[in-house]
Amino acid sequence: MITTIIMLLIGVTLVSITVLVSVRPWRQALISRRVFATYKRILPQMSDTEREALEAGTVWWDGELFRGDPDWNKLLAYPVPKLSPAEQSFMDNEVEHACALVDDWKVTSEDFDMSPEAWQYIKDKGFLGMIIPKQYGGLEFSAFAHSQVVTKLSTRCSALSVSVMVPNSLGPAELLLHYGTDVQKNHYLPRLAKGVEVPAFALTSPWAGSDAGSIPDVGVVCKGVWKGQEVIGMRVTWDKRYITLGPVCTLLGLAFHLYDPDALLGDKKHIGITCALVPRDTPGADIGRRHVPLNAMFMNGPTRGKDVFMPLDYVIGGPAMVGHGWRMLMECLAAGRSISLPSSNAGMAQLTARTVGGYARVRSQFKMAIGRFEGVEEPLTRIGAYTYMMDAVRKMTAGAIDLGERPSVVSAIAKYHVTERARQVVNDGMDIVGGKGICLGPSNFIGRAYQQLPIGITVEGANILTRSMILFGQGAIRCHPYVLKEMKAAYNPDTEQGLLDFDEAFFGHAGFTLKHAFGALAKGLTGSRFVPVPANVAPETRRYYQQLTRFSSAFAFLADISMLVLGGELKRREKLSARLGDILSMLYLCSATLKRYESEGRQQADAPLMHWAMWDTMYKAQMAFDGVIANFPVRWIGSMLYRIVFPLGHPYDVPSDRIGHQVAKLMIEPSAARDRLTAETYLPKVASEPVGAVELALLATIEAEPIEARIRAAEKTGALADNPDANVRDLAHAAFAAGIVTAAEYAVLKRRNELRDIVIRVDDFPHHLGQSRQEAVVHKAAA
Repeated sequence: MITTIIMLLIGVTLVSITVLVSVRPWRQALISRRVFATYKRILPQMSDTEREALEAGTVWWDGELFRGDPDWNKLLAYPVPKLSPAEQSFMDNEVEHACALVDDWKVTSEDFDMSPEAWQYIKDKGFLGMIIPKQYGGLEFSAFAHSQVVTKLSTRCSALSVSVMVPNSLGPAELLLHYGTDVQKNHYLPRLAKGVEVPAFALTSPWAGSDAGSIPDVGVVCKGVWKGQEVIGMRVTWDKRYITLGPVCTLLGLAFHLYDPDALLGDKKHIGITCALVPRDTPGADIGRRHVPLNAMFMNGPTRGKDVFMPLDYVIGGPAMVGHGWRMLMECLAAGRSISLPSSNAGMAQLTARTVGGYARVRSQFKMAIGRFEGVEEPLTRIGAYTYMMDAVRKMTAGAIDLGERPSVVSAIAKYHVTERARQVVNDGMDIVGGKGICLGPSNFIGRAYQQLPIGITVEGANILTRSMILFGQGAIRCHPYVLKEMKAAYNPDTEQGLLDFDEAFFGHAGFTLKHAFGALAKGLTGSRFVPVPANVAPETRRYYQQLTRFSSAFAFLADISMLVLGGELKRREKLSARLGDILSMLYLCSATLKRYESEGRQQADAPLMHWAMWDTMYKAQMAFDGVIANFPVRWIGSMLYRIVFPLGHPYDVPSDRIGHQVAKLMIEPSAARDRLTAETYLPKVASEPVGAVELALLATIEAEPIEARIRAAEKTGALADNPDANVRDLAHAAFAAGIVTAAEYAVLKRRNELRDIVIRVDDFPHHLGQSRQEAVVHKAAA
């Protein structure tokens, strides 16, 4: 009887709650209005620049990952980016020739710049106008083609790749295409397309750094004389640094706060951030000095101006676009983050994979190629698998741009994680190459990449800031199906309409949270084995799709609980926010890797690369979950979260050594898989080039190995015991003299030895090198 009464009471309670929630006027009066008032009170005020940053760009695959139940069919249906015939021809001809024109050692150590011939070639052939439409004389290449070009150039010389990528990313051309007046487009775009104008964009201030919205550079609307007539213009003062191509630019894009104290344009005193185009010869513009960014030698430097008068026509988009600069920058920033930095760093990874893998087969220690030592296999594995994943992310993200997306969160993920993995890849490469890598010189194929790694980590938003403040902070608002709706409702000046909108979003949000709480628990208890996945995916990847869906559901729940418990405090809990961003990022990286594996035809030879990359990244996602839960400020909630997310413990361990061995083996021998992994690497065909020497030495080593094995067998019998030439350097000569190898075989060994010695050679210089270089620097600066 008592049990019946209890069950009846529970039933009545559930029915009452259901009725209350279902009848909108009742729930608004009893629940929503109170929650809405509290929410408005605790919601922090948002500046115009913060709001514009949040609203800029589009939500793409990141939105699917955030909603907890990704539609994998949608991912698989995204078109695979491909080069047009014209773009492929450009890669095969103009890009190859541009690479051949540049000697990285000469650029970085002797001339401190590209040669005039190289500069003129990239201007004449349209490298600086790849994104400009054909109607203005540009190449009108796709974002994917842009990415392919930058990736290949980056395997040759950073000065070359940066000089090409900057005019095609965030800068005057990009901004003019989207916001310029017809007069501005018709005048500047043809000149930019042909390299008559060299562009740069000046945003970063010494006093603002990554907080670009706080730049102190100002313009004041006033009257002044321009070309003999009095006009309304701006008197602008700026002090910028880190401006790529700044020292050689002829057209400077400039961002500054614009004020109108005399109300010449209207009644708004602080108009807002404005972007203008400033020709180099504008009186008062100080342009020309340069920084030295870790000996990369691409042009980069400061620019300054004091009370420089310029007409309103200098504003990009004309007077109608004053004050809209921040939105313009935020909407166009995706190009730099989505293409430039991922592409250049993927290029460095490809170069490392190709050269270090070859070196590890050519270089022997203890009578065995160093690439066969397990200790060396470990970093070789990371190099190969990370390069595979980095390139997958690069291609998928560039493809999104070609689909018309401006994915602000995805672009930040791509920029952060590709540059960070490039750091790991090149560091691992340096560990393998060892002493040769630390001595700079013409034959060092990895030293400059190692030296210049922090550049990618720093530019287009410092990585520390990106991880701790943007990935989840912006992602949670933009990608979540309800959070932005709730915020917009709270900011709505029409309180009653705001309440209606909030009520709908809030109860949708509540249902979303409960759904994923139960979903995460159910998937954890069943190991996600009943999660449906598309029937047409590769069987060997099926479990990854299921586990990614599980992690996506758990992430959606964990993110909601974090926002509910911490509210605005989460913005200041940067470590927690960073780990939540790590989870979202790992889900995106895995998605791109699976997409690549499918789009390339499920190449079985590439499967070890895919498996190791997936397993490693899923393990890192798991550890990020642990990091959030273990440090959750309310301990009992943290314990509850762990039991929901991992009810049966962790599903992932570190990647297996067996798969790692397969990846490392792939790295040290020629194959179609190795060629696909390093497809954009510029490969000179002569031994006088360091990369060419590795390529030739690898082939010669493989040809010589069977012969050398026979010599080693002869050594064990004592056939060479008394021969002083039977050492690691002269063994081939000793074997030939003893009749162990034929003349033809000896020729093979001699050729291998010659190429091996070129590859392992370490450059040396006269002892007065420092003095000579200092004199060269002074001479170059004076010139």
